Amino acid sequence: MAEPMIPLTVAVLTVSDTRTEESDRSGQALVERLERTGHRLADKHIVRDDIYQIRAVVAAWIADPDIQVVLTTGGTGFTGRDSTPEAVSVLMDKRIEGFGELFRQLSWQEIGSSTVQSRCLAGLANGTVIFCLPGSTGACRTAWDGILAEQLDSRHKPCNFANLVIPERGQHG
Repeated sequence: MAEPMIPLTVAVLTVSDTRTEESDRSGQALVERLERTGHRLADKHIVRDDIYQIRAVVAAWIADPDIQVVLTTGGTGFTGRDSTPEAVSVLMDKRIEGFGELFRQLSWQEIGSSTVQSRCLAGLANGTVIFCLPGSTGACRTAWDGILAEQLDSRHKPCNFANLVIPERGQHG
């Protein structure tokens, strides 16, 4: 008998000075993908690219025992206002070093050397897994389809991040 997929509770944060709920294609792409694969949306926000606004929202989600995954989109580039890595990295207990490396490898196939400008990152904080993705809709699709869909699926072998954040299976709770 096939093992059932255990749905996770996911929060999505779009970091942008210009996007609204109506124009947030990247955040919406993540919501559509997570719901299509059986996960639950816990919360969704848009905040300005401000280190303290980003950190406040992500910290609140990390502190919420019902949220298992945080996805951010935007603010990972090199412009003067891009501050998601600085806002979120200090909240992480452990970094998932291979995430950025694998994302850039997959992204290379789509955008070539421009992928070197992505400062996407991931980590664990208080039993919550956090993935900070670039702001483009294409980058969100690449990350979800190429990494997150499998790594947030409790059935994926030999290992996945879902089993780290499911209380009865993980290392917290």
